[in-house]
Amino acid sequence: MWGIWARTVVKVGMAKPCGLVKPVSATRIAGRYLAHQEGLPCLPAPALQQTCERYLAVLEPIVEAEQLNRTKELVAEFQKAGGVGERLQNALERRAHKTDNWLSDWWVQVAYLEYRMPVVVHSSPGVVLPRMEFNNRQGQMRYAAKLIAGVLDFKTMIDNETLPVEYSGGKPLCMNQYYEVLSSCRIPGLKRDSVVNHARSSRPPTHITVVHNFQFFVLDVYNSDGTPLTADQLYVQLEKIGNASLQTNEEPIGILTSQHRDTWGKAYANLIKDKTNKESVAAIQRSIVTVCLDAPMPRVSDDMYRSCAALQMLHGGGSRWNSGNRWFDKTLQFIIGEDGTCGLNYEHAPAEGPPIVALIDHVVEYTKKPELVRTPMVPLPMPRKLRFNITPEIKEDIEKAKQNLNTMVQDLDMRVVVFDHFGKNLPKAHKMSPDAFIQMALQLAYYRLHQRCCSTYESASLRMFRKGRTETIRSASIDSANFVKAFDDPSKQNTEKVALMQKAVKAHRSYTDRAIRGEGIDRHLLGLKLQGIEDQVSMPDIFTDSSYAVALHYKLSTSQVPAKTDCVMCFGPVVPDGYAMCYNPRNNHINYAVSTFNSCKETNAAHMAQAMEEALVDMRNLLEQTPRAKL
Repeated sequence: MWGIWARTVVKVGMAKPCGLVKPVSATRIAGRYLAHQEGLPCLPAPALQQTCERYLAVLEPIVEAEQLNRTKELVAEFQKAGGVGERLQNALERRAHKTDNWLSDWWVQVAYLEYRMPVVVHSSPGVVLPRMEFNNRQGQMRYAAKLIAGVLDFKTMIDNETLPVEYSGGKPLCMNQYYEVLSSCRIPGLKRDSVVNHARSSRPPTHITVVHNFQFFVLDVYNSDGTPLTADQLYVQLEKIGNASLQTNEEPIGILTSQHRDTWGKAYANLIKDKTNKESVAAIQRSIVTVCLDAPMPRVSDDMYRSCAALQMLHGGGSRWNSGNRWFDKTLQFIIGEDGTCGLNYEHAPAEGPPIVALIDHVVEYTKKPELVRTPMVPLPMPRKLRFNITPEIKEDIEKAKQNLNTMVQDLDMRVVVFDHFGKNLPKAHKMSPDAFIQMALQLAYYRLHQRCCSTYESASLRMFRKGRTETIRSASIDSANFVKAFDDPSKQNTEKVALMQKAVKAHRSYTDRAIRGEGIDRHLLGLKLQGIEDQVSMPDIFTDSSYAVALHYKLSTSQVPAKTDCVMCFGPVVPDGYAMCYNPRNNHINYAVSTFNSCKETNAAHMAQAMEEALVDMRNLLEQTPRAKL
């Protein structure tokens, strides 16, 4: 049930990722990270009355009037003096005083580690990079070598604590997530998973895992003197791996990680009973990152290429293609196809989008540079192949995983669009927030398809606070509802429509600003509910009320992921009858990805992608046809 939050990907209204090409300093600045973190404020607990009022305002466009009246009574009862709401609020404020961040530990557990759906499609996002210009194994290995060198370059900044601090509106942001994404991995459990971060161990890992034709290899990426291998050295090592894994009939052990978490938890316990298997799995979990050297994906038309590439990044295309060439529990998996299809998949528990995007920007920039370092002429050891002993029981688990994954693959529909009519420069020219403008287009597209408004999730970053994760921006508001209902009404004048658009955009911008400052409603309500569970209070009626269920049923799950690289992030819907929409607004175009489930007859990714394009164009036309003097 908490999986509705498992899609919190990214920053809104944030500073651009740093994307520096070279580490700022080659020497370690010990203690710099800790000193920075300690200077950040703790996340406040918002005022109870404020949250209750805003909660009712959020419900107005998405629930029926009768239902809303019932909820108003429950909210009044909840927040009355001396009532259960006040008691929970006081307990939450005490927690906020005692901890760095009253939310973050709860959040990771509830949104991710206790969420039992497969991480594939349901939680882990994919990122599609621009198609590379190689189409053979040698080009694949050359690019992979440069990419790995770029990751190690970024890792030097993390290790030396020289990563430039990011700012938003002049305020420093929490950098903690950057220290969580390398050398980390999710570990399946029977009822709850965990995340292990080996970067903090006394002997941090010095290897990556490379997977080719479903076979895993340990590749040491540092020389004996502690310097990272150069791209030329890495290429030699990757060639050795390629030549040692030409056979394509190996059991796809990695496909087990795509299962429902309880199923995988049981299979995992069985898999690691064997000493060899346990050691091989530990080597994958400990590795800095995983690099997946994929076989070419099925050939498709040029207009469907990006959409199919997005599916490769999300799930690998199925058991006949590249889905077995993964370890989906790994925080970072870079995917490099022999046909030039590249990107990554990341496990969501340790971090949101910003550190991932900053890493991507850095690595992509790095791959474009000529190598300046002279390659040492030293023989390198053969990368070690990881062995797995496949018992009949494990073989059966693999077959079940293949079937379940293929069902998921069949069910997910995806459309990636490069909208080239305009980019973020257009709304800026009209003094509108590009993010709010795109979100209003999305509200209009949904309304045109379904003739109603729905609960909408957009993630906002709480990184202004120590260990901050995310808050919900509620894009569906009274103002957005008034705008979308008036847009196609022939009785309304253009000037009135523009005024309603401006009001809706401003309302969204102001909600975003409040959310970033820790004054959103969703995490506060969740905190009050979890506090009640912890204090063994009988569940307050507002949390069992049908309005709360409607509010949390996000038929539109959305995220803005701005990047310097011309990429797009993608993920699956968070409810069976929903859409997922992720977008990267560029100056003169917008990349966006829309996904739906084929099993739902009410939703269709191609229809939504088309409706989104039409909404954006129609909003532009309205602005350009309406004289500025009257705005």
